[in-house]
Amino acid sequence: MQTPGPDTSPRREGSREPVEDPAERAARAAVGPAAVEPDPSGDGPDPAAAEPPSLVAVDVLARWLGLAAGPDADAGQPAPAFDARKDPGRLVLLDVRYSMAGGGSGHEEYLHGHLPGAVFVSLPNQLAGHAGPRQGRHPLPAPDQFAESVRLWGVDDGDTVVVYDDDRGLAAARAWWLLRHAGIRDSVLLDGGLGAWREAGLPLQPGEVIPVPGTARPSWGRMPVVDSAGAEAIAAGGLLLDARAAERYCGEVEPLDPVAGHIPGARSLPTAESVGPDGRLRPVDEIAARFEAVGLTDDVPAAVYCGSGVTAAHQILTLAAAGRHGVALYPGSWSAWIQDPDNPVATGPEPGGR
Repeated sequence: MQTPGPDTSPRREGSREPVEDPAERAARAAVGPAAVEPDPSGDGPDPAAAEPPSLVAVDVLARWLGLAAGPDADAGQPAPAFDARKDPGRLVLLDVRYSMAGGGSGHEEYLHGHLPGAVFVSLPNQLAGHAGPRQGRHPLPAPDQFAESVRLWGVDDGDTVVVYDDDRGLAAARAWWLLRHAGIRDSVLLDGGLGAWREAGLPLQPGEVIPVPGTARPSWGRMPVVDSAGAEAIAAGGLLLDARAAERYCGEVEPLDPVAGHIPGARSLPTAESVGPDGRLRPVDEIAARFEAVGLTDDVPAAVYCGSGVTAAHQILTLAAAGRHGVALYPGSWSAWIQDPDNPVATGPEPGGR
């Protein structure tokens, strides 16, 4: 199968502290050593490495699985048995259904029917760590915790991992980002997710899939990240994107966090607007035009945040699909930013606030 083709020392009297250009500070915040979590191998992210595709289409995945898509498929028939113990280099499917509005984990829906062989992934339990002070609602999981989850999902080194959900890929993209962050480069999101699979008349499999544990050895720290100071630096000297809905950015509504508004200097670019009504990403030229309209070019250091670091990962996937890699994630996002009373808050439609 072909697989789919991150000086506190006192100054002397009379000396002058050099003034750092905001753009240089932003660039260091986005890709510098302090921004990227340590990789045990010492290699770190390789911006020059060719990036594999970020998306897979339904018809392609169906062929990989040996299933017929279209009118010949019988959605009323159970899916064929899926070999839970794979040969190296084969597929692992992850179902990442989760209600972003807080309506449930998606596990019950998974049990009623999922892609053949798909393993259920719990976003709050496996794609996030325990929230601590100033970490936000969905902090990144600890590296060893995530590595254990990857193996529990049945992933071996060399496997291709396909993630999907039933809500425009907004939750599944968090799994995609973490897999890439952990060095599992052959991870892709199913474009259109469960809706596109059903639309193609492809079969679903009921019940829980419990695979034989895999042997993957994730290498943490492959995607660039920033903390609150890094996000502030990029807002001042680069491009900080707010992936939430525009009304949350403006501070008109805030359904999840106790403070409404946005990080001063951030630009609003809701990631959900990159998805069409069918749940698939819009054409690449449309997506690229949206990013260009807010000033994103290859030479501009950039980072993305949202409410808690989940839908921001979808924005990064969208950027990757449009050919722009190396954009940093602010994992704590708005829910972490507002936990520091010293952090400023802006409201209104302009980056600097009203």
